[in-house]
Parts: sequence; C-alpha cells; structure tokens
Amino acid sequence: MTVSPRPRSIEVNFTPVDNARLANLCGALDENLRQIEIAYEISIARRAEHFRVTGTTETARLGVAALERFYAQSDAPVTIDDIQLGVIEVARNRTDTAQPGVALMTRKGDLHGRTPRQTQYIRQIQEHDITFGVGPAGTGKTYLAVACAVDAMERDQIARIILTRPAVEAGERLGFLPGDLAQKVDPYLRPLYDALYDLMGFDKVTKLFEKGSIEIAPLAYMRGRTLNHAFIILDEAQNTTPEQMKMFLTRMGIGSKCVITGDVTQIDLQRGQKSGLIESRAILNDVRGIAFTDFLAEDVVRHPLVARIVAAYEKNEAKK
Repeated sequence: MTVSPRPRSIEVNFTPVDNARLANLCGALDENLRQIEIAYEISIARRAEHFRVTGTTETARLGVAALERFYAQSDAPVTIDDIQLGVIEVARNRTDTAQPGVALMTRKGDLHGRTPRQTQYIRQIQEHDITFGVGPAGTGKTYLAVACAVDAMERDQIARIILTRPAVEAGERLGFLPGDLAQKVDPYLRPLYDALYDLMGFDKVTKLFEKGSIEIAPLAYMRGRTLNHAFIILDEAQNTTPEQMKMFLTRMGIGSKCVITGDVTQIDLQRGQKSGLIESRAILNDVRGIAFTDFLAEDVVRHPLVARIVAAYEKNEAKK
C-alpha cells in the first residue's frame, strides 16, 4: 500500500497591495496561476493579495518560489511563455547547483540553457567538434543546436550552416505527398526552418538561403560531399542506418563542427533495422573530441504536461 504524503499549505502575501502587478501575475482569468498549478501538481487559492498554496511540502515550496519570482517581474504582463519556462527554472534551481549561463548571439537575447544539462550541452557544442544530444522530445536538442550554429555564424567562426535529417516515413507514405522529391521531404525538414526563423528572423534567413550560407537537405543529399568551415546538424539521427551515420560523420571537413540529435525511443526504421545513432554511441563513446549529452524527462522545456507524458511513457516501458 502506498501512503501519499500529507498535503501542506503555505501562505504568501504581496504587500503593499499593487493591483496592477497582481493582475499581471495572475493573468487573464487567473490563467497564469493555473499553469503553475499544472506544473507542480498543487492548488492555489487567492483572495486579493493573499495566496494559499497547497501540495506536498516540496511542491508547495516550489509554488511559493514561483509566485515570488513572477511577482518580482510583474511590472509588465507575465505571459504564458514566461510562466512555462520559468516554472522549469524554479524547479531546477532548487534541486541543482546553478551553472553560469552561456551567452548565444541570436535574435532572442534571453536564450540560454534552462536546465543544467542544457547548459552542459551548449558548452559541449562550443568545446567539441562533434557533439551528440540524445533524449526525449522537448528537451531542446535541435533548437539549441541551431542556436549554437547561428551563434557561430554571427561570430564569423563558420561560413555555412547545413541542417539535415533522414526522410524516414513515420507511418505515412512519401509517395502520397504532392511534388518532386525536394517538395516531398520538405515537411520533414520544417522544424529546422521554424528554429531558424525564430532565431534569425524570416528576412535574414531568406537572404542567407539565397546566398547559399544556409542549406537544409535530406541526409541522402550529403553523400559524396566534403563540408569545410560549416556547422552541420543531423536531426532525428535515430532514423539513420549505421551506414548512413558513418557516411554523415565522414562528411566533416576542415574548420567544421557537427551536432547529432535524436531520440532512441522514437525509431521509425523498419523492424529489425539497426539505428545508426545507437550503434555510434557504442563505437564512439571513448573517442577523444566527441561529447555526448543524455537528456531526461526533467529537461523537457515545453508545456509542463509534456514532461509528465514523457515520464509516464518511460515508466510504462520500464514495466515491460
């Protein structure tokens, strides 16, 4: 029999009363408070400037820490994005030793690692020529890799950014999509476009595409090439075969840097087909100059429910 921890309530008061800041803290129809409740599995009761946070001892403390953090920045409206990113940092800062952030030169001035592993990942990318980022969806593997590529270009450390991923069918048939081969695989590359637009802006990305300074292509297009002075990212690497992974890693030329990302729990290869990502870990784990970052469900930086979903699937897999 499992005994649930007894609920605990903690009260916090924000005085002197500032109705404008309280409104910014709570959000429209108290939506911000609901996001905090979902993130920590707590309940928040509010009456004017008085808040009562109920949960376990630890989650109630997290809820209070979050309320105090967001109230401190409530001179301006606190958005849902602020809440969903902030609750992750509050939880991490209470359980992990804080690491100094790594500044990246992108259009988003506040971009930094939100968890210790994300900060470690950025540092490994900057310090190694080949870095693997392995873990569940939502941990920032691809987005932070693209951010590091943009940073390297802004600092004139590389001349080109090349983004690639295998065009592997995930239950759908490519033949049913309209257009030629390039148009058929374009939807598979869309997450990479989205990251670039977010980090550099649509107009700048368009100009760099026209100049050939940014290239996005399916992995099959990489064969036979040598890529010098480039930042190369292989996304969805769990869907490469061992032969494709070897081919990709040997494309690396002078002055180049490679980042390989993937989630070994979402392999879409045919049954019995080995994953190049899994095999490469066994082969390259002790090779000097190559770094590996293993992300966990607690590193998910998306809607708070995503981390819980990932954890539930991991628990189910462990039972099997």
